[in-house]
Amino acid sequence: MKILADQNMPLVEEFFSSFGEVTRFDGRAVTAEQVQDADVLLTRSITKVNKALLDNADKLKFVGTATIGVDHIDQTFLATRDIAFSSAPGCNAVAVAEYVISALYAYSQDRDVELRGKKLAIIGVGNIGACLQHKLAYSGIELILCDPVLAEQGKLNEHVDIDTALAQADFVTFHVPLVKSGAHQTKHLLNKDRIKQLKPNMLVINASRGDVIDNQALLAAKQAGQKLELILDVWENEPNILTELMAHCLYTSVHIAGHTLEGKARGTQMLYQALCKTLEVEPTKRLETFLPTPAISQCQLNNTFTERDYGRIVHMIYDIRRDNGLMRANLESQGFDVLRKQYPPRREFSTLNILSQPSHTQKLQQLGFQVEMNEE
Repeated sequence: MKILADQNMPLVEEFFSSFGEVTRFDGRAVTAEQVQDADVLLTRSITKVNKALLDNADKLKFVGTATIGVDHIDQTFLATRDIAFSSAPGCNAVAVAEYVISALYAYSQDRDVELRGKKLAIIGVGNIGACLQHKLAYSGIELILCDPVLAEQGKLNEHVDIDTALAQADFVTFHVPLVKSGAHQTKHLLNKDRIKQLKPNMLVINASRGDVIDNQALLAAKQAGQKLELILDVWENEPNILTELMAHCLYTSVHIAGHTLEGKARGTQMLYQALCKTLEVEPTKRLETFLPTPAISQCQLNNTFTERDYGRIVHMIYDIRRDNGLMRANLESQGFDVLRKQYPPRREFSTLNILSQPSHTQKLQQLGFQVEMNEE
């Protein structure tokens, strides 16, 4: 069996080599000729999987994308060819939620803004939005939830429409799939008109898809003097992004919000399990076997620990300002895709075990840390 896998997908050899030969490919440059002899194709979001790519792939039995989003996959074509398909919903939900939390605490520190009492609009309450909602439950931040699809399905009792959410919120973070048409279109969900209506100094975070925000309209608004704080991980027209917009952002990064070791590897594991199901074999490999020991795994909090110290704990594991610096220093010389490929290791909050005072245990656990109580 020939397995063709994106060069940036971790642990493919560890999970899939027992099925056959693993060959890597460049996700943006893969050709129909490379795919034509493959039995299994494992991709990420930068590869368009469609008739043009797969027309001559007569041996292909399984396509998997190690991503939550599936807008790059022509599932209708796969069905006509009887090719099994699987994505990895929720694989990087924890990673993206922790990216946003790191961003909020960095913003709080750099702008000297107290997070407690502020209102955060979460636009899109699927796997990632719900994970973020859960982690921030004891943060003191008031959460405003907007997801018309889930609301119509009766799965979101607290839904607020987007314009009301934007009018009420101090911060907004987007976690929607890219939908280019229809009643629930998300392409340019934050468009020129909505940008104009944002309150002064509003914090806007996008870690979903670049096209969700009209980047040209956002740049025009900033150039016209509109006061907004911007944190952008995703961009229109990646990898050829609107670099002029970077100068108007507080923090920037190269579409890596979901790129923890655990998040990326979890996606690979989910595709492994899906292929096992397709082939009707029992999965025997586990993610925990392959992950390295984290550089920092334990810390102890003293009774002087206060509300303002939560950001310090969060940033022990991940500080968004590292990735902001990497992008600004190296984008011109190395390019967007190279920075993504060479992204340095990043772990999740759950890798840190904290010996904590009882008064902080609940909030730390909710954020995702492992916590033991220090009764002294």
